[in-house]
Amino acid sequence: MSENIQKTLVLFKPDTVQRGLVGEILSRFERVGLKIVATKMIAPDEAHYHKHYEEIGQMITRRGEHAFDVTLKMMIEGPVIAMVFEGVEAIALVRKLVGSTEPKSSAPGTIRGDYSHMSFGYADSADKGIPNLIHASGDEADAEKEISHWFSDDELYEYLTAHEKFTR
Repeated sequence: MSENIQKTLVLFKPDTVQRGLVGEILSRFERVGLKIVATKMIAPDEAHYHKHYEEIGQMITRRGEHAFDVTLKMMIEGPVIAMVFEGVEAIALVRKLVGSTEPKSSAPGTIRGDYSHMSFGYADSADKGIPNLIHASGDEADAEKEISHWFSDDELYEYLTAHEKFTR
């Protein structure tokens, strides 16, 4: 695989699943030519999220235990849909499509800009996690660790899509 072809993890968070936005948001990733190479619905436990957010993402280290606690509370409200997308510079492309972590700061046309609006300030004052719809890997190192945390090798698929000749 070319070094420009990347895999990245995307989590459709409980707020996306519960609002019935998975299909609409998924279509945005597919329309730009990203290929789904793994997918599953899962309701992880606290230990799984701790590994994802702290051991890989360093959330507690960077933002404190309270930030993890409110995020965990929000994430265990329902199942998530975990997906791995593959494509040309997929990590940066997905992050551009998703928008800023703070929905209020996300540009119109991004997923968060179009489907959410909460600010960090409001979430903090309400003592809640910020429902920002999607988790997307931040860089190649995180993507590799996150994908192996959420999926086994035999859950990742290799295949050709009809439109790859136009997108690669």
